[in-house]
Amino acid sequence: MNKKEHWENVFKTKPLNEVSWYEPIPETSLSLIKESNISKSAKIIDVGGGDSFLVDHLLKLGYTNITVLDISEAALDRAKQRLKDQSNKVKWIVADVADFSPLENYDFWHDRAAFHFLTDEQSINNYVETVKKYLNKNGNLVIGTFSKNGPRKCSGLDIKQYSETTMVNQFNTYFDKVNCIEIDHKTPFDTSQNFIFCWFKRK
Repeated sequence: MNKKEHWENVFKTKPLNEVSWYEPIPETSLSLIKESNISKSAKIIDVGGGDSFLVDHLLKLGYTNITVLDISEAALDRAKQRLKDQSNKVKWIVADVADFSPLENYDFWHDRAAFHFLTDEQSINNYVETVKKYLNKNGNLVIGTFSKNGPRKCSGLDIKQYSETTMVNQFNTYFDKVNCIEIDHKTPFDTSQNFIFCWFKRK
């Protein structure tokens, strides 16, 4: 089963509240977006957004230029069905971020789901180069990944763990660190997963 088939199968067979990343209110992401003071018309992309509730909250807060990208069409379809007519206000992209070629530039690039699944240097470098190229100058980059104290696998797949140091080293050629924080995400199974969220500004 390839990567895309794996994720299509996950989203076709597992209910929303039975996946470890289920988060009704993505508080950390929302607080960082609010703290960035971007305008309500800023171009925001949620990478690996799937059927996350981040888009619901951003729409309620009045943001008007939102894109959600995911490798799984089934995941995006679930989000569209949940949002009903509101889904027409969002751009939906089915793509693997490892070889994603955006058609526009963004002011805020958010990812709490995809980056730690990139485990080979080529995919990681492609990701960094894509963000460098398609995030506007002074644009915001927020990435949440599993920390060194987090899981080593997710959804049966290997992941790459990060510390503040390794995250900053990965991005510091083109980005300045604003802040990094560790948070514990409570899963629906009453377990805890440690994440590190790093917020950068494009140089």
